[in-house]
Amino acid sequence: MKTHSGAKKRFRKTASGKLRGRRAYSSHILEKKSPKRKRQMGRPVVIAKADEQTVNALLVGGKGARK
Repeated sequence: MKTHSGAKKRFRKTASGKLRGRRAYSSHILEKKSPKRKRQMGRPVVIAKADEQTVNALLVGGKGARK
């Protein structure tokens, strides 16, 4: 199985093995969001535990996918 092309562009593994990606709700309707909130959204964040297994499967080419 090949690595998912979209996933490899969006997620990165840290040295300790955690997954980092872009924050949700950060690309449009920014006028009503505070400058502090928008600034924080610019930084990558460790993805949620619930999504780790799915993203990991996409990055390693299907191995370890949920059944």
